[in-house]
Amino acid sequence: MIDQDVLERVLGTAVRTGADFAEVYAEDKRSTSVALDDRKVEQVTSGRDRGAGIRVVKGDTTGFAHTADLSEAGLRAAAEAAAAAASQGDGQTRTIALTRGPDRDVSPVTRYPDEVRKADKVSLLNRIDDTARSAGGAIVQVSASYADSRKHLLVANTDGVFVTDEQVRTIVRCTAVADGDAGMQTGYQTCGHTMGFELFDRFDVDEIAREAGRIALTKLNARPAPSGALPVVIKQGSGGVLFHEACGHGLEADLVAKGGSVYRGKKGELVASPLVTLVDDGTMDGEWGAIGYDDEGHASQYNVLIEDGILTDYMWDYLRARNEGRPQSGNGRRQSYQHLPMVRMTNTYVLNGTDDPDDIVRATEYGVYVAKLGGGSVNTATGDFVFGMTEAYLIENGQITEPLREGNLIGNGPQVLRDIDLLGNDFAMGMAGTCGKDGQGVPVGDGQPTLRVKSLTIGGTAA
Repeated sequence: MIDQDVLERVLGTAVRTGADFAEVYAEDKRSTSVALDDRKVEQVTSGRDRGAGIRVVKGDTTGFAHTADLSEAGLRAAAEAAAAAASQGDGQTRTIALTRGPDRDVSPVTRYPDEVRKADKVSLLNRIDDTARSAGGAIVQVSASYADSRKHLLVANTDGVFVTDEQVRTIVRCTAVADGDAGMQTGYQTCGHTMGFELFDRFDVDEIAREAGRIALTKLNARPAPSGALPVVIKQGSGGVLFHEACGHGLEADLVAKGGSVYRGKKGELVASPLVTLVDDGTMDGEWGAIGYDDEGHASQYNVLIEDGILTDYMWDYLRARNEGRPQSGNGRRQSYQHLPMVRMTNTYVLNGTDDPDDIVRATEYGVYVAKLGGGSVNTATGDFVFGMTEAYLIENGQITEPLREGNLIGNGPQVLRDIDLLGNDFAMGMAGTCGKDGQGVPVGDGQPTLRVKSLTIGGTAA
């Protein structure tokens, strides 16, 4: 996108007024989305975003400017604007020498989605619609969507970093609505990975559609969820979002530094059950949060955050790690070239335990089995959270019995980590997600084996 000699001159311009650090982040992103609702194609859109953001840091002050003009003149103008915001400086010239980093093909692509006809993408959604409706006569509405993106990014900074990366993502979603005596009930399923159109050679879109229909139909016969503190068994993959929200954000170094994390000052302490090892891993081939380099130009990594229940580290962005003289962790991410980077998760998950998942259910006399969690919210300063249960069942006498509806999980992240008393050996990643923080969204993954929390509050509606 930008020649190395141009980058060196632009960075020299950025620090000419005495700044401590400057960075150029550039991207060229092409994307397509298709939406089908009730057998009608609602939209087919394609777009391209291309531009650069320039960050200049002097002391505690950061200047940032972005531009869609990737010419040298456009970049220099943005660099001067960012430098002016950061410093009044002394106007001295500083020479920048960049060293090109190696290519990192974390998630190889065999069929680029931008090379696939839009008609084929529409056909895929029509197939999903037909299959979801075939799940049962009570299915009255189906919505399906498809999206892909292919992003080239470049990062160069005054510490000599110079890397490029390509990130390709493809995703489909299906929502099915069933109508019955219990009213309208919804089932949802998605499949998204950091890969190209070969996604549909590896994963069966008919199964995605059938699953959405099955969930909607099952909920027609669901009883209201119970209320009160009960043991909760969370199915493999489905509960990773709980760990992402309830403790993952609290392990981001910027929130820790601001006093916005319940885990501040607890490094080296037992913060979870000894069964729990929590990892953030940007190198996970094909998963939604996989990246070759983060958005500050540093290689993605496998970072152990909690090991055998003990807090071992936080996630870091580059400047915070640089200022504290510690290694970076590859967790500096941004939504686009128009945004500053911040500490963000990639793929966050709990490692396997040793228990058979069926034995975990059998060991639970009475409780709730959560097959799929919905959206939720968390207070990172306290760890308190609320999550919806989009598919859940009653456990009675060690058996999964009736489906439940209208229930929430209410608890505290650190307490949940301590209360995990059984951990399965059936690890799986969950659905692709977008993590929001301070107005920015980035793709993330999460997962876990089947596990049991010995006590969680169920916010149900049963009398």
